[in-house]
Amino acid sequence: MTETEFLDRVTALLNAIEAQADHWFEALDLDVETRRQGNVLNLIFDNGHQIVINSQAPLMEMWLAAPSGGFHYRFDGTYWKDTRGGPDLHQALSLVCSEAAGQALTVSL
Repeated sequence: MTETEFLDRVTALLNAIEAQADHWFEALDLDVETRRQGNVLNLIFDNGHQIVINSQAPLMEMWLAAPSGGFHYRFDGTYWKDTRGGPDLHQALSLVCSEAAGQALTVSL
């Protein structure tokens, strides 16, 4: 994957996560503030929990930081896979967002 292709994927991914937060507000009345600067997206929940998703272009990775820890993902052609064998990015985001919100949430990417 070229850097341009990676950055296009990153933009689409971050847009999808922002749209998911908008959907939670509309469907579940869950207020999650999104702040985006370049390729760094912060999700800020009402209780103060923060989740950060950012790109690491030199490594062609996405990084996720949450209260439960930090995780790295590489795109395998279909999914963003955890570099240490953990859940894929959408599954990990569902888990950490559910923990932050105190209710079950699903992230569809």
